[in-house]
Amino acid sequence: MFTYILYALAITGLAISFFRDRQKTKMALVKAWKAFENILPQILTIFLVIGFALAIFPPEMIRKLLGSESGIWGVLAAAAIGSVTLIPGFIAFPLAAALLKSGAGYMQLAAFVSTLMMVGIITIPIERKTFGLRSTITRNATAFAFSFVVAIVMGVVLK
Repeated sequence: MFTYILYALAITGLAISFFRDRQKTKMALVKAWKAFENILPQILTIFLVIGFALAIFPPEMIRKLLGSESGIWGVLAAAAIGSVTLIPGFIAFPLAAALLKSGAGYMQLAAFVSTLMMVGIITIPIERKTFGLRSTITRNATAFAFSFVVAIVMGVVLK
C-alpha cells in the first residue's frame, strides 16, 4: 500500500511540475532517463549475479549451509565467504535479500554482508603497500571479529 502512495505522490508531483513549466519538466525527464540508462548495466549485473547464485545453490542447500539451523558453522562459513569475495554493496544487499528468501539465517547473512563490506582478503596486497602489513592485518582482523558482533546482535534483534 505504501508503494502505491509513493507512486501517486510522484505522479501528482510530476503533473504539477508539468503544468507549471513544461520545458523544465521535459528536461528533467530527459536527465532522469539518461541517469536510468547509466545505472541500467549495474541493475542488470545485480540480476545476473543473484540469478546465477540462486541457480547454482538451490534453496535446500542454502538452508543447510547458511540457514539458522547451521549455527556457528554457518556463521563461520558465511564470514569466510564474505572475507574472500569482492562484490560491491549494490549487489551484496539484493543478494543477501534473495538468500534470506531462500532460507539463509539472519546471523549468517549479517556475518556475510559485514565481512563482505569490511574485510578484504583479496585487496591485502594493495592495502599493504599503502598502509603497511601490520596495519592491514590489524584492520582486517578487527573487522572480521566485529562481523561476529554484528551477526550476534542481528541474530538477537531479528529473532
